[in-house]
Amino acid sequence: MLTFYHSPQSRSFSILWLLEELGRPYEMEIVDIRAEGGPPESYRAIQPHKKVPAIVHNGTTVTERAAICLYLTEQFPEAGLAPAIGDNDRPAFLTSLVYTDAVLDPIIATSIHKFKYEARGFSFGSHADTVANLAKKLGEHPYAAGERFTAADTQLGAGIHFGMNVVGVLPRLPVFEAYMGRMMERPGLQRTLQKDGTLEPGQVP
Repeated sequence: MLTFYHSPQSRSFSILWLLEELGRPYEMEIVDIRAEGGPPESYRAIQPHKKVPAIVHNGTTVTERAAICLYLTEQFPEAGLAPAIGDNDRPAFLTSLVYTDAVLDPIIATSIHKFKYEARGFSFGSHADTVANLAKKLGEHPYAAGERFTAADTQLGAGIHFGMNVVGVLPRLPVFEAYMGRMMERPGLQRTLQKDGTLEPGQVP
């Protein structure tokens, strides 16, 4: 039994996409993070900050997107969404997973809220460095971890889609547009956009 705690049009979109790519059965529990006062206190037993996403798999709770990605790709290796330990692409895979959570996500959040800060005083650094790093990475390789699609692309792709197409805080660089073009070719992403309520069937962002 795999239960996924999700709020539509939120950062848990990326885990919904991962689940669609895995192709394993799951149950979805909607968490209303936008309710007055936030989700019910009972949800804190699943996610201590009452945030999404979270999963419960056979009685085991996992929170934080990078951790959920690692856990699910280890539980379902037959999906081929993670380079194995020892594979040359494994370091880039791990780096991309954590970078999306620890750097890209706060860069997008601070940009949305126009938060002014001195980059050297914050662990995630500057918006300009983030854009430059991602542009370089995706200019050198077509996917987050190299030459093939992995679970890291569900996270990085969701982040770039949100930052560029939804809230407009990432620039429409040709390298980002080309990357998202590759992502949009995936049936798993099309299903995710429809299930999340982001798109009607057949629409493209």
